Amino acid sequence: MAMGNRSEVPYGTLDLMVLKTLDAMGQMHGYGIARRIEQVAEGALELNQGTVYPALLRLEQKGWIASEWGVSESNRKARYYSITRAGRKQLVVEAAQWSSTVAMMARMLESEP
Repeated sequence: MAMGNRSEVPYGTLDLMVLKTLDAMGQMHGYGIARRIEQVAEGALELNQGTVYPALLRLEQKGWIASEWGVSESNRKARYYSITRAGRKQLVVEAAQWSSTVAMMARMLESEP
């Protein structure tokens, strides 16, 4: 992911981003989740419905998030998502794996040829 360019989400990270967002922010609709991730990424990522909604469906099928219908701020019907107990456990696992990967990459990049 090039800095300064809006990029696609690196493979395997969207689940972690969604789980972390719901854990930190509480119940949100899909559009809000996408905008929050973009906000935290400070413009480095651009998420669209074709990226976010399949991830939400996948996470719900795994039991890591739950959803229910509600009414959005703009008075429209919207599906609201929240993290489950299993999702919080998975968040810990995913975060540890990601930290390990980042540390390994840092070692690789810092090593002398």
